[in-house]
Amino acid sequence: MTETATPQDRKVGERFDTAEPSWPPAWLSLLWFGGLLALSYAFVLFRLGQQWLTDDDMSHGMFVPPLVAYIIWQRWPGLRSLPANPNPGGLLLMVAGGCLLCIGPPSLPTFVFMSRLGFVFSLVGLILFVRGRRTVAELAYPLLLILFMIPFPGFVFEKLTLPLQFLASILSENLLSSFGYSVLREGNVLRLPDQTLNVVEACSGLRSLLSLSFLAQAYAYLFDRRPWMRLVLGAVIVPIAVLANGCRIAISAMAGAVNPEWGQGLYHEITGWAVFLFTFIFLLIAHWVAGATVRLFENKPAQNELS
Repeated sequence: MTETATPQDRKVGERFDTAEPSWPPAWLSLLWFGGLLALSYAFVLFRLGQQWLTDDDMSHGMFVPPLVAYIIWQRWPGLRSLPANPNPGGLLLMVAGGCLLCIGPPSLPTFVFMSRLGFVFSLVGLILFVRGRRTVAELAYPLLLILFMIPFPGFVFEKLTLPLQFLASILSENLLSSFGYSVLREGNVLRLPDQTLNVVEACSGLRSLLSLSFLAQAYAYLFDRRPWMRLVLGAVIVPIAVLANGCRIAISAMAGAVNPEWGQGLYHEITGWAVFLFTFIFLLIAHWVAGATVRLFENKPAQNELS
């Protein structure tokens, strides 16, 4: 005896048969090859993680992967709906990343940077090869954020440190003079009546610029989803950081004029944290000013139509 399936049973069966899997094959392939990629760069990533834990200037690096994962999680519904369109050009990026991984001794700073940059090349190439251009375009912002977890290479420090030292010296000299202090600047050396300040490489502000730039991007994404605001805050944070560094040197000089011990050691570190806090406050002010300016221009056409 046979049973005849009702139309309702056939519809249920059709819905069951055509249901999409929670993890399409293309995403499973991406996870598989991503695991192999992480294994290939395990030593590079391990050394990078060690630097995050031991280098105060790169301590922000440990917050980059969680933020990138959070952005991908938020964009996951849109990413799943994108069709897989593998692009062979991704293989070229992966080969380039592999070459960067293999060149030079890993102990030299420049080659350390190249091997870490090779990981970024390989990651972008893997996504492009497995998923295609549209997925890479959707993940462009979190992929760019990955660069914040990689320290500047040595040649960048060498090219930018000295100009920033002079700029910080000039700013601090002007600030001290405006507050009535007698100061003579010779290059990056500030001479006061009772003390001499040498604006060394660590005081150039370049090392903190990377941390502050990442802070600006994290703040812009978490508290303002307008993409243009990320560009605005990314541009504004540079002069804010330079000005804050000049203020830090001037404050250290003022504190040292009262008590020489206040211009060095723990007191100098506390001044750095205080200036970092004020830098974040200035970032909030810049965010408010940019938003208020845009709202003002958006309201003007409406006011003109009403009038």
